[in-house]
Amino acid sequence: MSFKRFNLHPTVLEGIDAIGYQNPTPIQEMAIPVILEGRDLLACAQTGTGKTAAFVLPLLSLLAEVKHETTLVNTLVVVPTRELAMQIDQQVEGLSYFAPVSSIAVYGGNDASNWDRQRQALEHGAEVIIATPGRLIQHIQMGYVKLNGVQHLVLDEADRMLDMGFYDDIMAITAHLPKQRQTLMFSATMPPNIRKLAKSILANPVEINLAVSKPAENILQAVYHVPDSGKLSLLASLLGTKDVVQSALVFASTKAEVKSIENKLRNLGVSVTAMHSDLEQRQREEVMLNFRNRKVQVLVATDIVARGIDIEDIDFVVNYDVPNDPEDYVHRIGRTARAQSDGVAITFVSPAQRSRLRNIERFLGLKIFEIDYKPEN
Repeated sequence: MSFKRFNLHPTVLEGIDAIGYQNPTPIQEMAIPVILEGRDLLACAQTGTGKTAAFVLPLLSLLAEVKHETTLVNTLVVVPTRELAMQIDQQVEGLSYFAPVSSIAVYGGNDASNWDRQRQALEHGAEVIIATPGRLIQHIQMGYVKLNGVQHLVLDEADRMLDMGFYDDIMAITAHLPKQRQTLMFSATMPPNIRKLAKSILANPVEINLAVSKPAENILQAVYHVPDSGKLSLLASLLGTKDVVQSALVFASTKAEVKSIENKLRNLGVSVTAMHSDLEQRQREEVMLNFRNRKVQVLVATDIVARGIDIEDIDFVVNYDVPNDPEDYVHRIGRTARAQSDGVAITFVSPAQRSRLRNIERFLGLKIFEIDYKPEN
């Protein structure tokens, strides 16, 4: 199926051709016609399925086709993390290259010039705003935010936003929007609290459920049963030389653990960087840029990054510990084997975490391959 069958605006089709998209993904096939019709949408789809383009493409087409006030915010996209806000903003910028659409990402950080640029856009109008809830609320409280012209609201990774405690912020934001609007909600899972939120802000929505509850088949999954004391040396040996593993993502459960792993790997001569909440925005952007450009081999991060980044060609994912939630396991290892490539996902299981592994295996309906752990003498 070609994108041309959706009757998207010619300028949007030019952007699709320029970026090199070939055929729409399943979520795009199902969501784009619904959005173009102006219907509300509740979609269950994981990161990596093409869901960003599933809402960006039709919304850009509507912006290009329908006359609107360019000094007002037309489309508001609310996301859980600054990294996701930046990525969506970049995708909007690329796909709207041939369309006269302005956009800006609104997220936290201590950069005064960044705050001023965000204020300018919110006060005088940018057609598409991609914002994190906390930072948008800060701007709203200053009294200059104009959201009375919003025609489209998108909540992306809604389940993650609720997990991070943003329910009240989301409701506060929607209270500033016109009641007559199109609302699109995307979530990787559909727990009761998501249903409750959807019921309160969506009007007779179309529902799409494409959640992939199982990892891609081209991910080789394996576990090591290893004590906590042996994890670092095992990790270092698995990473090996740069020629063996070119791009690796290591997940740990806490910020303190992320910092510790980064420091220890660096002392062992590994090319490594880390993503955690103590970094300033400029540092976060530098970390992601260096990892994307392969200037560093290994990125150590917490689960927030699992749903907040979209980087292709990660060939190796390591769970330094077993995540509490099987869904988080799927999201973690889903960072590898993107775009039909192969990938490897290794999980370190300490004796205290074996029950978590059993929960994951029950959730997946399979026994994960075990590799013998041989401690170094």
